[in-house]
Amino acid sequence: MASNLSAPISVVGTVANPFETEESDAQNPEGGAIPSRKPLSLWPGMYHSPVTAALWETRSRIFENLLDPPLNAPPQTQFLTKTPSQSRTSVLYNFSTDNILREQYRDPWNEVRIGKLLEDLDALAGTISVKHCSDDDTTTRPLLLVTASVDKMVLRKPICVNLDLHLSGAVIWVGRSSIEVQLEVTQSTKETSDTSDSVALTANFIFVARDYKTRKAAPVNRLSPETEQEKLLFQEAEARNNLRKRKRGGERRDFENGGVNRLEALLAEGRIFCDMPALADRESILLRDTRLENSLICQPQQRNIHGRIFGGFLMHRAFELAFSTAYAFAGMVPCFLEVDHVDFLRPVDVGDFLRFKSCVLFTQLENPDQPLINIEVVAHVTRPELRSSEVSNTFYFTFTVRPEAKVTKKGFRVRNVVPATEEEATRILERMDAESLLPDKIETGK
Repeated sequence: MASNLSAPISVVGTVANPFETEESDAQNPEGGAIPSRKPLSLWPGMYHSPVTAALWETRSRIFENLLDPPLNAPPQTQFLTKTPSQSRTSVLYNFSTDNILREQYRDPWNEVRIGKLLEDLDALAGTISVKHCSDDDTTTRPLLLVTASVDKMVLRKPICVNLDLHLSGAVIWVGRSSIEVQLEVTQSTKETSDTSDSVALTANFIFVARDYKTRKAAPVNRLSPETEQEKLLFQEAEARNNLRKRKRGGERRDFENGGVNRLEALLAEGRIFCDMPALADRESILLRDTRLENSLICQPQQRNIHGRIFGGFLMHRAFELAFSTAYAFAGMVPCFLEVDHVDFLRPVDVGDFLRFKSCVLFTQLENPDQPLINIEVVAHVTRPELRSSEVSNTFYFTFTVRPEAKVTKKGFRVRNVVPATEEEATRILERMDAESLLPDKIETGK
């Protein structure tokens, strides 16, 4: 990521009343003070995270027409060519000096809560995509930007809640109606003089643009990378986009043609559990016995600028359930490693009955010092009055166990997970194949 960032948006641990006034405010004709901020109705969801509050305030100054879009206005026809630096935005968490902010983000192990960070990353990526698509013309109707997917995020090092934290990002690639935003989470210490050593996490968000009135795909402003680093990021994103298109076609077919033996091998131990449970392997457990679930009604405070449920909120809730699933399965505190590619299949609306269902999909036990626990979380939008249930998102998280937890539990061993049905075995194999194939294809450009 290029280093010459604009001034970071400062995040604070308290949110001022949006209606409060100050002595220095200008006076209106009736003699009362003019509020220094926009009414709360202009900032949907502003209270559920300090960083989203800061970003909503920034948006309200630049993109007020997004909150009440002129649907009868003509669509944008003159498309601009912008550089990554024009959309670059950074956020600073003053954890070292803001005690209230620090407490809002602290987890029980004195690290930053990953679920809240995922929520903030989505909010920042959305702000960046809106900045890129803005044509600075209030006479045209704005675009509706939707989070389409999130590429794999790998946590490179623990994020301490006592040190200041930076989030920064910019648009790195655009297609006709799609945008890719890359974000970096950095945290420096006295020991990390090298900038690359301060990077704790990198995330890539893909947005698609829709016409606000017709809801059809709409073109976006062009992107012109300037530096060599920006040109390299553009090429890598182009390769990922081409790979995603190819994956929509033949991956399932390849598995079906060559995976019968693997499927049977996976099901063999599961059949013993079902037919002869007394003889089953005590180091294994059925997938269905690792399941957890929770439900909620989506509230107005969780909506985004377009009135739909904030994608970061969904990732936050999915992470919390995945963490609990790994905790109950391993019997000790898990340690987050990565979240795999996430597709947002359908929007979630205010008032929807949302159900999250999780399970341990499979474990990887080759390295006893760092066993891997792969968690699947599926979000269902349920409509009881229509007797319908649709999948809105599927999330895949990878955890291990904390080294200090293993020390206190001698003889610790993570169990192997086995499927009881062909459908479960198929899901496991598809995830194993996705994890093994994706990095190689991106690196080699295949």
